[in-house]
This record gives sequence, C-alpha cells and structure tokens, in this order.
Amino acid sequence: MPDQKLLDEKWRWLALSSYTALAFYALAAITVAPDLIYLATGIDTNPRVWSFLQLWTIFLGIIGRLILQPREGALRRRLILAVVLLGTIFVAVQAMAQTTERQTMQVLVPHVIKWEGTHRCKDAPQMHCAYLDIVGVPTACFGDTQGIKLGDRFTDRECRKMLDRRLSKDYRAGLHRYFTPVTIATRLTPERDAAYVSLAYNVGIRGAGRSTATRRLNAGDIAGGCQALTWWNKAGGRMVRGLVRRRSAEYTLCMEGAA
Repeated sequence: MPDQKLLDEKWRWLALSSYTALAFYALAAITVAPDLIYLATGIDTNPRVWSFLQLWTIFLGIIGRLILQPREGALRRRLILAVVLLGTIFVAVQAMAQTTERQTMQVLVPHVIKWEGTHRCKDAPQMHCAYLDIVGVPTACFGDTQGIKLGDRFTDRECRKMLDRRLSKDYRAGLHRYFTPVTIATRLTPERDAAYVSLAYNVGIRGAGRSTATRRLNAGDIAGGCQALTWWNKAGGRMVRGLVRRRSAEYTLCMEGAA
C-alpha cells in the first residue's frame, strides 16, 4: 500500500510538473484550437502557423525529456509554461488577423482594379500615366491619388505594389478603427470587408468610417449597412452611372452570406 501511494504521488507530480507532460497538454490545446476558433468565430486560421506551433511544442517536449526536473524547480517550470502559452495565444491571434486580411485582399484587389480601370500612356502602353479623375484630382495606376502629379509614370509592378500597400496598410487598417470588436469578429466576412474598404478607397476613410453604412453594421444591421453603401453614388454633386454600378457591385459583395 505505501508503494501504491508513492506511485500515485509520483504520477500526480509528473503530470503537473514535468516539461514533457506540460508540452503534451500544450500540443493538445494547439491541435484543437483551430477548430474551436472556427466554431466560435467562423474564421479559418492559417494552418501553417498551427503546424509550426505543433512542431515547436514537440521539440520542447523532447528537450524537456532530457532535462533533470527536481521538485524545487516547479515554479520555474510553471513560469516557462505561462510564457509558452502566452506566446501561443499571441501567434494564434496574429494567424487569425493575417488569414482574414489575406482572404479579404483576394476579393478586394481584383474588385478595385476592375472598377478603377487602367490609364496607359499613349506613347508607352506598357506604362501607367497619371491623369485627372472625374473631379480633377491627379490620379495614377488604380485610383491612387497620394503624392501623384501629372507626368508621373509607373510600371505594372509598381502600380500593383502601391495598390496592395494602400488597401491593406492604409485603408483597411484605417477603416477598421471605426468598427467595433464584435463587428470585426463576427460580421466582417472577407467579402463584406472588401465592400467597405472599397468604399473607403473611393470616398475616403473618414467618410466611410462615419457613414450610416458603418453605424448600421456596428449596430448589427448587416442588410441596412449594405444598403447604405449604395448611397455613395455621386461625384461633384451629381449622380454618376459608373458609381451607381460600382456601389451595386459592393452591395452584392456585402450581402454574401447575410441572413
């Protein structure tokens, strides 16, 4: 009986204190985390990140198996576990954000290119030349106006690089500051995200962020928010047929998956 009691205590100590056991618990959590995140939020996270975390945890478990683990080191092991768990949570959050952004960009970039069109140089069709848009603003590539002046020229690669950076780092990031955490987590599908960012790219972050469309979406009125996107169909005080069609396309994107 004393031997049985000693064995029980040893197993309990090993289960709570050893590096290998803690790594096993962490591996189990990492394995089920993507499914739990999907069930809770509907977001597909990046599988490569989770695979990396699984391999890293297995490596830590192997290393831990080779380390002498005296009883007096329990506090240090718990601190190490806490650091590993916090790091895992941080990487998981980043994986969710990166995956969602990538999915949005896959929808957003072709949409913007389609509606902005291209303006090639007459003397060099392989280049993009700056031009004046419908309200007289110097514009280049796919609707970019930042720092643009007439006479500027860009290659296809330069235009695409500018568009990707502006849509992701400027317009999407800027517009998301106007959304509530609940909206970002549960209402902003890649298609709906693309529709709203497209509006912001066309009318400005402040205008889109303070619009009725954004307020309605934050309040949970998805259909009403999508409908309000279509109100932005004027330029220079008059309705423009091209903007009516563009807003209609954004409305269709926005309503995908809406109940």
